[in-house]
Amino acid sequence: MKNSKNIYQYRHLVQITLEAKTPIAISSGERDFITDAVILKDINGLPYIPGTSIAGVIRHGIGHKKSNDLFGYNDRKKPEDSIGSNIIFSNALMIGKDGKVIEGLQQIDFINDDFYNYFLALPIRQHNSINSKGTVRTDGGKFDEQVVYKGTRYLFEIELLSSEAEDKNLNNIINFIHSDEFRIGSGTRIGFGQMEVITCKQRSLNIKEEKDLEAYINKSSSLNNNDFWANIESESPKVTQATNWDKYKLSLTPDDFFLFGSGFGSDDADMTPVRESIIIWEDGKPQFKDAQILIPASSIKGAISHRVAYHYNRLEGVHADIIFDELKSKLEEENLSDREFNKKLKEQYEKVVGENNTAVRELFGASGMQDDTKQERGNVLFSDLFIDNKEVKEKILNHVSIDRFTGGAIDGALFQEEVVFGENVTFTLDIMVNKLEEAQNKKIYSENVINAFEATLTDITNGMLPLGGGVNRGHGSFSGTITCNDKPLKLN
Repeated sequence: MKNSKNIYQYRHLVQITLEAKTPIAISSGERDFITDAVILKDINGLPYIPGTSIAGVIRHGIGHKKSNDLFGYNDRKKPEDSIGSNIIFSNALMIGKDGKVIEGLQQIDFINDDFYNYFLALPIRQHNSINSKGTVRTDGGKFDEQVVYKGTRYLFEIELLSSEAEDKNLNNIINFIHSDEFRIGSGTRIGFGQMEVITCKQRSLNIKEEKDLEAYINKSSSLNNNDFWANIESESPKVTQATNWDKYKLSLTPDDFFLFGSGFGSDDADMTPVRESIIIWEDGKPQFKDAQILIPASSIKGAISHRVAYHYNRLEGVHADIIFDELKSKLEEENLSDREFNKKLKEQYEKVVGENNTAVRELFGASGMQDDTKQERGNVLFSDLFIDNKEVKEKILNHVSIDRFTGGAIDGALFQEEVVFGENVTFTLDIMVNKLEEAQNKKIYSENVINAFEATLTDITNGMLPLGGGVNRGHGSFSGTITCNDKPLKLN
């Protein structure tokens, strides 16, 4: 192997603390009687991030050519050209309530401890796959999953074996971890997994020097090893490479009420907004803030995806009446029954909606629910958004269905919904779109794809595309502005 000829006299070590800017979901691959996807936990029953997950994200993020030099590869045709890995990742373990990493077998009182009690029952997100008509799919589109709280912090270490005193490969890794596109776990396209670097300490050792060799030998594998990192200041990288993502920022202000439903009721209402606890840090110690108003990115993505299909078809000149007339003229001579004609008409409509729509597929990918070979990863990143419940107010609205003949209430048709009133409260929705540059050997978006996407964002800020539930009852209208890469958006 090629690596056997190299002399790695330098050990570049990095210690990084990450904070979850959004909830994260790293599944164990198991399910239980409560949820379809259980979070991966360590020996203490606390969530952690496997080193393999970190390595996989970084390998993909820095690119194929750069990653081969670090992670190695196996050349089956020419085994002598194979390269072994020269980089090591530790697991990222959770930082506990005392500000220290929880490692090894610990005695944790989940029942009586106010902080760790939250980890007995992690938040569960409900998901519904919506079809092109805006209703829930009936072919397996309902599922739920556990997530880990926003604000949870993890610490891990990287060790790079190198023949150079300053290794550019390490700089590429650190730059990528600091970037907005670095996300961990599943659901990164629906708002999960965004991470923020809190601390990043670096230390390089030349093991040919006695002092450095002694320090390397005596270094503990414990992530709480403060002696080795004593007097090492946290540094931010000098990012020199341009990002491959367009960053859209929507500054939105609710016109009135909005509701992103939890799917559950309360003592006061049959429908309630979804809320979720988050962790905040003060003086290096964590504490929970309960019941923060949540705007799930998955709900935003669903609404945008549906409207993108409309705008793309509009720009491409595809309309329902044109499809109907063209199909009718072709099939008049075949003397089809109404049932056969409607079946063929449905097939034609389905070719231009949902995942079959070119813009939807290229921007948001394809789930492959009906055909696994057509699975595609999306090229748009969303982030969950939390609003402090002190900034908004809740309001109970009463509803009753009226009998159109008698004008009286229908028995059993009375219900209440709790909505959020956010007038004069402005929040920012961040969306990132991969540029798909040719330099990356990727295809460029089809014509009118980005135009359809930006027209959809404009609809949101004009109040023409309401978000959340109850939109047919007047909820979810927003006003605001859009910037793309910090410049006001101008439609083509």
